[in-house]
Parts: sequence; structure tokens; C-alpha cells
Amino acid sequence: MNRISGGCRMKCKICYAESRYQFSEIVLSKHLCRYFYCAGCGFLQTEEPYWLDEAYQSAIAAADTGLVLRNISLSKKLAPLLYFMFGGEGRYLDFAGGYGMFTRLMRDIGFDYYWTDLYCQNLLARGFEISSAKLPFTAVTAFEVLEHVPDPMEFLAQALDRASTRTIIVSTELFEGAPPNQDWWYYTFATGQHISFYQRRTLEFLGAKLGLNLYSHGSLHMFTDKKIRPSIYRFLTYTRVSKLLSIIPQLVLTSKTVSDHVSIMKGRLQSTGGAPSSKALDEACR
Repeated sequence: MNRISGGCRMKCKICYAESRYQFSEIVLSKHLCRYFYCAGCGFLQTEEPYWLDEAYQSAIAAADTGLVLRNISLSKKLAPLLYFMFGGEGRYLDFAGGYGMFTRLMRDIGFDYYWTDLYCQNLLARGFEISSAKLPFTAVTAFEVLEHVPDPMEFLAQALDRASTRTIIVSTELFEGAPPNQDWWYYTFATGQHISFYQRRTLEFLGAKLGLNLYSHGSLHMFTDKKIRPSIYRFLTYTRVSKLLSIIPQLVLTSKTVSDHVSIMKGRLQSTGGAPSSKALDEACR
């Protein structure tokens, strides 16, 4: 373990300062886990998460009942943000994209979106994996991922490098001040999957280490080398505003729903050597 001494201290994974023991809790209904807080950057982390293989027997926890609603909400919030920041011609990557729902929703709107995930099967965006896209990507997204990773800096750097971009948009819930009481819903002790927790100043520290600007509003955060007014970012990501503005890219961009279907069907025909001729069908039926 990465403890400093006595089991009551640990090195912060973000600023490398000393993190002190905060509390203990049972995760996965069986493992006693210690939580350590860094007063320097505000990062709250578990001890080295030796239980993760067990926690990820299913890549997406059964308790994540908000998965569908969250992806629909995020697509409406991201559509105007991406459209007004980058236009309609960009290429995007959803990192740790789960079942591919967000990628599919964004392609349905008209964005050229692709998927990648090391641990989860692509069910809804098949044919649009990262291997089928050209680098670089305009931006990369990673939703509800930061709280799952044991080394946030390594994850962000890897995602940016994989996408060859300097913009990453993430979502995670933040806390302010001292770590929340143990009844905070975001700990999700029962699943054992949430192991890293952040404050805004924690994200600012990450941004500085990456050499990127941070724009944050609610649970949506963007690291980028671009400079915009923070008020514009807050305006574009304000829920009521983004719902109204999400209509614009839907009207301006051409949905890829039908064209993706045609592309996939053509690929299947080519992989099987094409459709059988009418003469071959006639002979087969005799």
C-alpha cells in the first residue's frame, strides 16, 4: 500500500502531499475500507482498492438505475456546448463509454462520435469504435468515470493522449470543505466502485498539472487549452438553457441514425461476400 506510516496516513494521488485518515466504512458488504483526505488539494481517496476485481464483476453496477436518464440528460447538455464551442464538423470520443448509449445519442443528433471502453461491451454504438475513426479528435468525454479511477492524473493524461486532443469533458459530483458525512449518496459503499472524490480546487490542481484551463458548473467539468468566459460555460451548461439550446444542433446537423444503419448493413454485406444472386437463390430452392 501507498501508506506513509502507521496505516493512518497515505500519499495523495494528485498533489503527493500527506493525506490523513478520515473514516472507515464497509464496502461490498464485506471489506473494511479506510478513506484518506488531503487538506492540500481537497482530494478524498480510499486506501489502495484491492477489492476492485470483485466490484467490477459487472462493469456497470446493477444499482446504477440512472444510467439511461443520465445519458439522455448529458446528450442534451453536451449538444449545445460542443456545437457552439467547436461547430458541427468536429470528431469526438467517449472514453470509458459503457454500453455505447451516449455515443449513439450524439450520433443520432448529428455529431461524429466514437466509443472506447476497456471493460464494457459496446452494445449500442457498434461499428463506431475508436479503431474506425481518424485522429485527432476535437474533444474527448468521460462521464461518471473520475470517481472510479485510482489515479486521476494518469487517467486524464491517458484519455487526452489516446484522443490526441487538449480538451476533455468529464462529469463527477463535487463536495466542498470537509469530506461529507458517511450518508452522502455518492459514496455508494455497497458497490465498492467509487474510490475517488473531488472538490473544485482538486480539479483546478489537476488542470494546472495538465497545463489546461478548468471550466466547471455543477457536476460537468471541462479541461481545455481554449479560453472562454466562465460565464459562457455556465450559461451553456445550465440545465434549462441547454435543454432549449439543444434544439439548435438537432435542426442544423444531419442525424446519422439512417446513414449509420446503411453503413453498417453495407459492411455486413461486404464481410459476407455480398448478397446472393437471384439465380443462386432459384437453384437453392429447387
